[in-house]
Amino acid sequence: MRAPIGDFDSTTPAPECLDELIAPVADAVRGWRGSVPAEQILHVDTDPRWADTAVFVEHYGKDLLETSANCVVVAGRRGGETTLAACVALSTTRVDVNGAVRRRLGARKASFAAMDTATGETGMEYGGITPIGLPDGWPVLVDSAVVDLPYVLVGSGRRRGKLLVPGKAFAELPGAVVLEGLGIA
Repeated sequence: MRAPIGDFDSTTPAPECLDELIAPVADAVRGWRGSVPAEQILHVDTDPRWADTAVFVEHYGKDLLETSANCVVVAGRRGGETTLAACVALSTTRVDVNGAVRRRLGARKASFAAMDTATGETGMEYGGITPIGLPDGWPVLVDSAVVDLPYVLVGSGRRRGKLLVPGKAFAELPGAVVLEGLGIA
């Protein structure tokens, strides 16, 4: 199958390669209920050495930067309570943790979650966290620019591989909230 973006050697509809995905992501694809068919979510096999965005686009093509998104885990704190959330923003921006995220979570303080917290709570590999397959009840904050793209390249839950996901599918993820200005320059 030809990828809708990029020049990858191979893309496979995610439902056809569930054993290439980690358990929470495979379970989410298996139980997909969005208006976008699960078959439109594509898995791209990539080398784990090139998982980080800057290295990835250097290797696979700088044009991918405009259609790549990062998914980061943040921790919002208020009183003695901590709320974990995922934030998805284009790779050309950074997540407005101290503004948009803090306000949306109703937190007094917000910061990126520690690596061991992010990986432990999601069951995903650092550098490959994806908004597909997150724990139940997590807020998934998505920048509106992500939803507006035909396809977006995002982590697959592992450092090996990426997912190509129709932008509008991000708005249909469990717990998704689309926000203007989540990703800032």
